[in-house]
Amino acid sequence: MRGASRILGITSAFFALGSSVPSWYTGRLWLLRLGYYKLERAKEQAEDWIWIVDHTVQLGNEKCLVILGIRQNSLPAVELHLSHEDVEPIALLPVTHSNGAIVYEQLVQTSEKTGVPRQIVGDYGPDIKSGIDRFCREHERTCYIYDIKHKAAALLKRELHNDENWIEFTKSAALTSKKVQQTSLMALAPPNQRSKARYMNVDKLIKWGQNTLHYLDLGVMNDQFDPSRIDENFGWLHEYRDQIENWGNLLHVVETAVNFVRSVGIYRECGIDLENEFEECADDDRANRVRDELIAFVEEQSLNAKPEEILLGSSEVIESAIGKFKTLEHDQVKSGFTSMLLSFSAFLSRTTQEVVQAALRAVPTTKISEWFKENIGRSVQSQRKEILRLARGME
Repeated sequence: MRGASRILGITSAFFALGSSVPSWYTGRLWLLRLGYYKLERAKEQAEDWIWIVDHTVQLGNEKCLVILGIRQNSLPAVELHLSHEDVEPIALLPVTHSNGAIVYEQLVQTSEKTGVPRQIVGDYGPDIKSGIDRFCREHERTCYIYDIKHKAAALLKRELHNDENWIEFTKSAALTSKKVQQTSLMALAPPNQRSKARYMNVDKLIKWGQNTLHYLDLGVMNDQFDPSRIDENFGWLHEYRDQIENWGNLLHVVETAVNFVRSVGIYRECGIDLENEFEECADDDRANRVRDELIAFVEEQSLNAKPEEILLGSSEVIESAIGKFKTLEHDQVKSGFTSMLLSFSAFLSRTTQEVVQAALRAVPTTKISEWFKENIGRSVQSQRKEILRLARGME
């Protein structure tokens, strides 16, 4: 935002416009007013809403239930890959404590905005699952679909968590990354391994192993790489050749199921169509077992769909939106939730010139302060300032 303000200043000076330039903080307030407008504007009351639900966690004990929505009649006609523009922000509900009862109350509160949804899609986090299950019991027309990516990650975790070869492979990759990160071999370095949700990102590590092993087999070197150093740092991969092939089979099975559900959604007897997408993994019992479980899972989920109805099977759009929000927050994440939480809504749904004009006309700056006090209260940063003020006073 500071950069945007400076660019406006440079542009104004270059063209000799002679106009004043808004500060970065003014731009911040514009963004929050746009987010507030999109979040609070009236939603259509309808029976075909799909809610996409997840928690975004901040420092301390804060978390926020995020609910995005899209009407079934607004789903893409060809592939169900939703973009940020496709979904409407329905609710941002920050709390300092969450459990199934609280999530249930949040869902009931949100249903007043849109009506009771046809479908809720999300992960199986304990409080989210408990709250959604209770909501669905009391609203029989609402079904709960488990996000396919989380289901796949759960199966990968089960298969790899106690696999000694996998554990040693990840340790060797992490050690190699440290050894080569400040050298000319950095181009061959393994990808960083995440400590959280690591089984949703094993694909990068497995594919790195496949590609690097193939590179070693080709024996293609250039002046930049010393062959002895290549063998010294990456020769250990040869020991995992068979395991990498098996992990590759497992990954292929998981990606086939995930891509299928992402693209076409959940519908009656879609398990049969998914089965036709798979190729037999000869002599790989683990990959075949996971394949059968994924087919059974998708078939079970399809029982929620009415004839000729398509349900959403992936919540990846909310995962992407949360990632973008955290990038936008940057270092502010260290201060817990602030009014910047409203920026989450700003980049969702379509943003046209008319929408921006309507937002700035309808939402005064005071609304941002009121929303912050009502929904967040005292931020971590304000508490730090208070502690610092007291400490300095005593000093």
